[in-house]
Amino acid sequence: MNFKNDFADILFQALDGQLEKNKLLLMIEKPKFENMGDMAFPCFELAKTLRRPPHNIAAELASKIQYPLFEKVESVNGYVNVFLNKQKVSSIVIKKVLSDKNHYGDLNIGNDQVITIDFSSPNIAKPFSMGHLRSTVIGNALALISEKCGYRSIRINHLGDWGTQFGKLIVAYKKWGREEDVKQQPIKELLKLYVKFHDESEKDSQLVDDARLWFKKLEDGDEEATKLWVWFREESLKEFSRIYELMGIQFDSYQGEAFYNDKMDRVVQILGEMNLLEESEGAQIVPLDELPPCLIKKSDGTTLYATRDLAAAIYRQETYQFIQSLYVVGNEQTLHFKQLFAVLEKMGYKWQQGMKHVPFGMMLKDGKKMSTRKGKVVLLEEVLNDAISLALKEIEKKNPKLTSKEKVACQVGTGAVIFHDLKNYRQNDIEFSLKEMLKFEGETGPYVQYTYARASSLLRKGKFVESNQVVQIQDVEAWSIVTTLTSFPNIIKRAIEEYDPSQIAKYVIELAREFNKYYASVRIIDDNVLKQDRLSLVYAVTIVLKEGLRLLGLQAPEEM
Repeated sequence: MNFKNDFADILFQALDGQLEKNKLLLMIEKPKFENMGDMAFPCFELAKTLRRPPHNIAAELASKIQYPLFEKVESVNGYVNVFLNKQKVSSIVIKKVLSDKNHYGDLNIGNDQVITIDFSSPNIAKPFSMGHLRSTVIGNALALISEKCGYRSIRINHLGDWGTQFGKLIVAYKKWGREEDVKQQPIKELLKLYVKFHDESEKDSQLVDDARLWFKKLEDGDEEATKLWVWFREESLKEFSRIYELMGIQFDSYQGEAFYNDKMDRVVQILGEMNLLEESEGAQIVPLDELPPCLIKKSDGTTLYATRDLAAAIYRQETYQFIQSLYVVGNEQTLHFKQLFAVLEKMGYKWQQGMKHVPFGMMLKDGKKMSTRKGKVVLLEEVLNDAISLALKEIEKKNPKLTSKEKVACQVGTGAVIFHDLKNYRQNDIEFSLKEMLKFEGETGPYVQYTYARASSLLRKGKFVESNQVVQIQDVEAWSIVTTLTSFPNIIKRAIEEYDPSQIAKYVIELAREFNKYYASVRIIDDNVLKQDRLSLVYAVTIVLKEGLRLLGLQAPEEM
């Protein structure tokens, strides 16, 4: 059902294989105006190689093209324009969507191979802020899209549960903390202590030395330090789990930095045995050809992020045998991942070719990066709760008799926050604006969800019953919906190839917009003769909207 692919095949034969099919596919365009056809092939590039005027080549090609689903082929100003047979194509597309249901657009690119996706990864004892939203929702969407493409996704939450900050936190807790306060509001209280430590350490440098000492105790397995660390970790995970549950996100592994403490010596040993380590000012490094050297051990013998990530990569390959391993981590870590992949290559691991850093821009507040250390942080849970409250107010205003108001408000509110992030290309920075995020009209999650609910309501009112009859769509206004439905599998393919969920977010906005135009211009359930066919089209729209939203991590409420 890939009409562009069919057109490329026909052109390939008509040109006697003078251009590769992939090249032809890239050259086929969608005309700007409907009266110029559904697809167009420009002949200007061919004119150079064939040494003939483009309009002559176009005319000859147009005369050779025959295809039962093309109702017209014409040659205009060096282009071959083809017009699809609207009725036949509409019947084929709708039948395909209705028979495949939520499997419409499934691809078997992955062949059941494993993709590990490292995403979210908040720091223990620090709040789950808006700064963590991007990695969390992009990673979750990529896991869902990967599964749609035939991969098995392993979702890994590489928690920040180790490091010198725990020394600082232990000092702050012992100096100013109270157990009952931490038990009551774990993250808020621990953040307050963390910020206080940084304020006080600017006046008293002894605090920094104390923090180093307590982290050393933790590394050495000191009972009190370990007990506090375990407590901080457990309390943080409880809070994180509540937020993940609210967003409908699950993980296969919560193995964080601490998990790899006993796995780093092996990495250092392998690097040493392979003569890849060099000494530099007392530190151990791996020199890299076109990159700064990768620091493996500091002069005091402590290992670093790179050592830990090397250990994690090897562990994940041995555990999961991944074909691809994605790291959904901000732009600022680009050099780190280049070094990581380069060291693995030097170690002779061929599987490192499947490793990919999926970078993204920052979530900014007033044009600046949010900082936990300075306490300038917007808590994700508060934003989600605000969004849910606003959604509930909107629902009570528009549909006060709705039965499951709270449930729908949760779906719409969290959906608004997730969609606002995912509709943006991941590499772009996003300015945090609660007002923009919670808009319920325009290019938003609630707009797409409301369109789905409206279409579902039409199916109920029209008492739609699915049948095996051939669907005959006679409305001219329906054609743009049909062509949009046709492109869904290609959108999914592009989203996985470019690791870009925004392709799907933009697609569902377009489909919702086309449906709403149709809804405004055609009385769908008033004509008994055409009602069944029109409702079949509506049903196809609901199937694809719901699946598109699901791939982004959003629910599709039946009523709003």
